[in-house]
Formats: sequence, structure tokens, C-alpha cells
Amino acid sequence: MIIEETQFQEHDIAKLVKGTVVPRPIAWISSISRTGIRNLAPFSFFTVASLDPVLFCISISPGSDANKSGEKDTLANIRVTGEFVINVVSETLANQMHESSKNYEQGIDEFERAGIETRESNIVQPPCVAKSPVNMECKLIRAIPTGRNHLVIGQLVCYHIRDDVYREGDKVDPHNLKPIGRMAGDYTFVRDFFSLPSSDL
Repeated sequence: MIIEETQFQEHDIAKLVKGTVVPRPIAWISSISRTGIRNLAPFSFFTVASLDPVLFCISISPGSDANKSGEKDTLANIRVTGEFVINVVSETLANQMHESSKNYEQGIDEFERAGIETRESNIVQPPCVAKSPVNMECKLIRAIPTGRNHLVIGQLVCYHIRDDVYREGDKVDPHNLKPIGRMAGDYTFVRDFFSLPSSDL
């Protein structure tokens, strides 16, 4: 099957794209409102944009839980404070991450609702997810409108890594990181690793 742009409306092209660009890492973003209300939400349109300086980009859509301005609380908070934390979702945190992804009324603290322990950040105001193996404190560089979404670009200002996940030589142990990824509407474990070339392929 070939689907050209003129035929996109005849298909759910967004669903096809989300099912193709997989597995996607999950940025579990903690933010805080102007009045101090904490927010925690996962976003799988997420990747590294640059290594010098270290920049991350996250695409945030309006979503069904958008506030009166049409923005999700995460985006509104980041715009106001200019700060956020990206927490890695490990296997043991998957159910709590799912709970935090639900559409709650504005002003609800997802940390409390999902029973998630926090730890103070070193530089930014939003807290870290205490049991996440890696937390990356970020400051906003730009929030760029991209269609109905906004592409949030943040710069890393502090990196936390759990001792058992850190390898000598500034490497990350993937076996102890145990991240999960997004597969269209489902999720996947990241457990099998291999090098190329491989005689098994």
C-alpha cells in the first residue's frame, strides 16, 4: 500500500506513523505551576536534539486534558517557570507512570494521585521522581508552535544517575536502567542488546 498526501484523510495517518516510529523513549516530565502545584506527565514524542550543549526536544499536543488556553498543564507550567525535569521510566515505575498519564482536572497533583515519591532537584524548582534511575533537570530554551503541537526545547543543567546504573567511563548500564518504550498504543521492554555485525541475523 502506498498512501500519498492527497489520501491522508482517507486513513488514520497519525496512527500509522505512531505505529511505525517505535519504540519511542518516554520523557516523564515533572513541572510546577506559578502557584506551586506539581505536575507529572509522560510524553513519548521525545529525543536528544544536541550534545553540545545538551538539548532535548519534546513535542506536546493540546490533548483532551488541555486547560482553558488549550494547553496541557505541562506546557503551561514550562512556559511560566522555564523549568522542568525529565525522569526516565523504568519497568518498576510503569504502572505509576500510566496512572500519571490519566486526564485529571487542572490543579491535581499527579505525584500524590499516583503515589510517587519525590526528591528535590539541585537547580530547578520541579521535583525529581525519587525512584527513577535517571533524572535530567532542564531549563527552557524555546517552545516552538509546530502545527497543533508545541516543540519544547530544553537544555540540560543537572544530571542525576543512580549508582547501580552508572558504569565507569561515563556509561549507562542498560540492564539496570531497565527503561520501557512506547509502541503505538502499547509499551515494550528494552531488554535484548546486540552488536553489529551479527551472525544471528
